[in-house]
This record gives sequence, C-alpha cells and structure tokens, in this order.
Amino acid sequence: MQITFLGTGTSQGVPLIACKCQVCQSNNSKDKRLRSSIQIDIDGKVLVIDSGPDFRQQMLRNNTMRLDGLIFTHEHKDHIAGMDDIRAFNFISKKPIEVYATTQVQEALRREFHYIFSDFQYPGIPKLIFNTINSNSNINIEGINITPIEVLHYKLPVLGYRIKDFTYITDANFIDDANIEKIKGSQHLVLNALRHEAHISHFTLEQAIALGQKLDIPNVYFTHISHQLGLHDEVNKILPSGFQLAYDALKITI
Repeated sequence: MQITFLGTGTSQGVPLIACKCQVCQSNNSKDKRLRSSIQIDIDGKVLVIDSGPDFRQQMLRNNTMRLDGLIFTHEHKDHIAGMDDIRAFNFISKKPIEVYATTQVQEALRREFHYIFSDFQYPGIPKLIFNTINSNSNINIEGINITPIEVLHYKLPVLGYRIKDFTYITDANFIDDANIEKIKGSQHLVLNALRHEAHISHFTLEQAIALGQKLDIPNVYFTHISHQLGLHDEVNKILPSGFQLAYDALKITI
C-alpha cells in the first residue's frame, strides 16, 4: 500500500492570499500546501480521500490515471469543492465513480452540485454512484476493508479511516474512547495539527503530539497545517522521534 499526500494544508491553503508572513513567502516547496487529501494505492486500486478545491491540480501533479473510489470525511467546502473534476475519470473508465459518504455529506453534495442530480442530465456532467457509509460499519471496496473512525470537528461528526495498519484523521479536536480503540495498534497515523495556539475545532500541534504518544504509534504524520504553525524545516526539528510534518507529494509505503 502506498500513501500519497495530495495536500497537507488547511482550508485556505499555504500560502494564503495576500499574506506576507515568512511561511507564505517561503521558497521551500514543503511550505506550499494544497488543501488536505490523500491517495491510497492498494491491491491495484486507487482510492482518494476528499476532493477539495485543488483536486484537479493534485490529480495532474500526481499523474493519477484512474480512480476506483472517492471517500469523504465530511462536507466542508475544502474537502468537497473539487468533486466536479471526477468527470475526467468517467471519460476514461466509461463508468460512474463510486463515492462513499454519510447521508449528511451526500445531502451537502446534492446541494453543492445540484446539476449532477437534476432530472435533466446535461451532457458531460460527472457520473457517480453513492455508497452510504456510517461510523458503525466497515466499508468494503472490492475486497479492501476500511474501518471508519468518528471524530468531532467542534460539534460536527467527521470520519477518519483505517486501512490495515494505516489510519488517517483530519479536522478533529476530540476522539472518544470507543474510536480511540479503533486507532490502537496502527503503525502509521496521520493526524491534523493546525497550529500552536488553541483552536475551537482542530488539534494544536501539542495536542496532536500528545495523542500520538498516548497511542504509542511509531510513525505519526501531521497534516491540515496552517501558516501559523511555522516553517516546515524549523518545526520538524523540534518534533519527537517518530513524528514529522507531512508535506505535499510525500509518499509512504506500508
């Protein structure tokens, strides 16, 4: 299984529009962050978690040639806005894309992309098949078993996902004991770490480190990073052993 970080930035990305801070002005490619998303290549299949505003750019940069499943964590715009661009894969595969989402996320997608679901089907619109998921049942995508993990993004339920020894969680600031149990034993954990200062709906870097240490996971990667966290190289230097900031286009093999 290979994981590609398609994007590791927060909702506005890094750099922010019109920002002159040292992170936004950095020339280091690791300080350039598209909106958070990952691609999972496993058993000859290609799965993507979330299609934010940068989806098209991410697919082109990663030279992604097929899409077997699109899985959503939640309905915020920075995680769904690029879904229209799945139509490129429709043209290639000659079939609808399998989309996995809760009923709440499906309702949001129907609102945001109403033309896809209208009675009049305009030529060239994306074709998809909804697969309804929830936090209580595992997902099976052509033999690939995925465990949903429910976390809270302030008061909004968000799904993280575990595949084998890999767990991906973004947009969280609380995980209850039952869902912590689903994470335990992972060898690789991706966790959101927005900034140093407290935030109403995201883990801070310090909170994310503490959770990774509590779970005793050997390889922890941080994502959904804002420009307020600091320069990539400087922050990476202060992290404990086994912890690192993810960056766009990073690939890990499990």
